[in-house]
Amino acid sequence: MTYDPDRAHPAPPHGIAVPPQLTCHPAKQCLYGADTYYQEAHDQLAGLTGDITGFAHRHAALLLKPDAVVARRLEAAVQWLRERRFRIVGAAVTHLTRTMIRALWYFQWNLATPYRRRLAALFLEDADALVLVVRPERAPDVPATVELTRLKGPTDPAARVPGQLRHRLGRYSYLLNLVHTPDEPADLLRELAVHFDETERRRLLTHALAGEDRTAHALELAGRLHAATKPRELDFEPALDRLRRDLARTLGPGTPTDPRGLAEAALRHQLDSCGADFGEAGIDRWDTVVVGSAVLPMRRPGRAPVLDGADTETWRRHLAALPHNSSTP
Repeated sequence: MTYDPDRAHPAPPHGIAVPPQLTCHPAKQCLYGADTYYQEAHDQLAGLTGDITGFAHRHAALLLKPDAVVARRLEAAVQWLRERRFRIVGAAVTHLTRTMIRALWYFQWNLATPYRRRLAALFLEDADALVLVVRPERAPDVPATVELTRLKGPTDPAARVPGQLRHRLGRYSYLLNLVHTPDEPADLLRELAVHFDETERRRLLTHALAGEDRTAHALELAGRLHAATKPRELDFEPALDRLRRDLARTLGPGTPTDPRGLAEAALRHQLDSCGADFGEAGIDRWDTVVVGSAVLPMRRPGRAPVLDGADTETWRRHLAALPHNSSTP
């Protein structure tokens, strides 16, 4: 999608103007301009710098989700960022509540099946997560969010290739992809406000604006998260064996034996028990997620997201079409 001067600055009767330097999508300009999360981050950043667009272009964020925590992949992610010459300029712990999960993916989860929403709730709320604010040491020709999203790799495990972050951390399933990145500069601002209140967000923004290297702090937080959570094995076959054993012991005769039947029965049991684990007599939520995310449908066919990101080529064309004095900082 290219720059259209008739649509690039939609009238903001319900919010603030989102410039085309922050997103390729006119619809996102309209929706984010009226979005409380985006407004909060924008207004706070405006009080700290006169160059909101430049900040949003130069920085990206990496959410290391609870699956990355329990799989003990936080340090590996930090190492990958070092290799790719991304400096960590901010780090903070977040906890993904039901409301936050829906806020983060509010414009994409119209694609999600009920299975996906239930499985996500089982594991995303089970442990804290880590947010890293990063800056490429050598500025790419597209926003840092777009470049990091490209390097992160796709959601589909089969489509990942060596060198991508998701390939390095582990190819488990469509849902257990370990990391998330904001797609565009506008998404960076909005998602920082989803994760953090004004005090924590100010601390992160201040560190990022100062350009401080916060790698040591990120590793310290990673150590705390690992110490506070039980390590988990996210491979399919061992999880399937455990789930088959535990369901047979818990549910007795008539327990399904095929993977999809097992996953559906485990989800029903988790819902009936409010998602709790019951020690030796219970069904482990992580085994439910590992098996369920591999065999249950995650996406409703025929639907497109309300809003989406844009790849690097789309962004290059978009930036080239902007007026010369409003292109990338």
